[in-house]
Amino acid sequence: MATSSTTGQQTLDSGQIDALRSTIRGEIILPDDAAYDEARHVFNAMIDRHPAVIVRCTDVADVISAVNFGRQAQLNVSVRGGSHNVTGFAVNDGGLVIDLSHMRSVWVDPEQRVARVEGGATWGDVDHATHAFGLAAPAGIISTTGMGLLLGGGIGYLTRPYGLSCDNLLSADIVLANGTLVTANPDHNPDLFWALRGGGGNFGVVTSLTLQLHPVDTVIGGPILYPIEKCREALQLFRETMASTPEDFNAFFAFLIVPDVPAFPEALRNQRVCGIVVCYTGPQEQAEGLLKPLRNFGPVLDAIGPLPLPMLNSMFDFTMPVGKLHHYWKADYINELSDAAIDVHARFGPEVPFGSSTMHIYSTGGAVHRVKPDETAYSYRDADFVHVILVAGEDPADTPRGRQWVRDYWEALHPLSAGGAYVNFLMDEGDERIRATYRENYDRLVAAKRQYDPTNLFNQNQNIQP
Repeated sequence: MATSSTTGQQTLDSGQIDALRSTIRGEIILPDDAAYDEARHVFNAMIDRHPAVIVRCTDVADVISAVNFGRQAQLNVSVRGGSHNVTGFAVNDGGLVIDLSHMRSVWVDPEQRVARVEGGATWGDVDHATHAFGLAAPAGIISTTGMGLLLGGGIGYLTRPYGLSCDNLLSADIVLANGTLVTANPDHNPDLFWALRGGGGNFGVVTSLTLQLHPVDTVIGGPILYPIEKCREALQLFRETMASTPEDFNAFFAFLIVPDVPAFPEALRNQRVCGIVVCYTGPQEQAEGLLKPLRNFGPVLDAIGPLPLPMLNSMFDFTMPVGKLHHYWKADYINELSDAAIDVHARFGPEVPFGSSTMHIYSTGGAVHRVKPDETAYSYRDADFVHVILVAGEDPADTPRGRQWVRDYWEALHPLSAGGAYVNFLMDEGDERIRATYRENYDRLVAAKRQYDPTNLFNQNQNIQP
């Protein structure tokens, strides 16, 4: 049935929509459709945008048709993958959303230890498919995160032993702004392949990725929590642990409010604590010796033990429900967890305000350091840590005071930082922060953008302007 869509600055007439409908096998969702509000909602409940049309693609042909339509209609184009983009770039006002969330198959070759993953998959989909073969790809710490994690780098439980997610990208298929499908790998479009490993969604719609897998099955992992009064000493312990343990021992530090759920002892619920979350992939008989300093420090909860990697990767999914919480984040790389940095954390971390708000410090050492800064778009190969400070709560009325805590905390830490921030943790913070994130690699990213997206059709991202 002919119809029209008017949202924001853009108006699509019935002829345009009918023409689009004739080329798409998936769903076309318009503002008057019952599915529209659900389809436009994203991870961050703070984002409330109204696109003119949403195309839920079923295959690459749909993606090509959607890209051509967006270009010809001169629409703003957003690309939605699995989930978790905190800035809400996956949706826009008055434009087109190319939604890949129905393209989520994962094919595994256990002999070659590779997986081919569609662009709308989540890391939980990858875990499910690869774990059956005793294999895993380096991901993050939340299984509902999408493949966009890789395009921005990809820091998580397997970073120290196996590198960033983007370091394990072997090849990608991508629909460019002109509607052509190309393959990017070391032998085909190598400049594009370089740019995809950390450069985000600037260069097209990634419809599939081929990933290197590793023999990871059962790990020793989970959280160990300490009284908030011991946070300074716990931070020092975390620093010493990261410096003294082998690369197959990874961990991140956190300030948090213990969730009010049965998984935690009743006496701890709603209490502010600090903690270390461990993932050890080495010989299990060596785990106890490595864990001994953490266990001797006087935890209020020790939940570290053997468990399947997918269980660890999904353990904290409930703290970050999609579309339920209002998020505000600030982040930085830091070369060392110095005494001065620990002083700042000990001042602000115990004041974590509400809900799922937190501060995390991730290690970016080990295998990350063995890649040169100019080998991929991700440039901060020399930094040992990245921290993110975030507020996440259900009540939007809480956001202003939470945002102030984040800003005060970040402003106290930033003078000690390495200068830029992990792109997956960036909010919409402007060109200067994007340049600082890519450092000497920025000009090469601009050159790639000029070659593959010269009109900046894909501008709903941490944008590299051509």
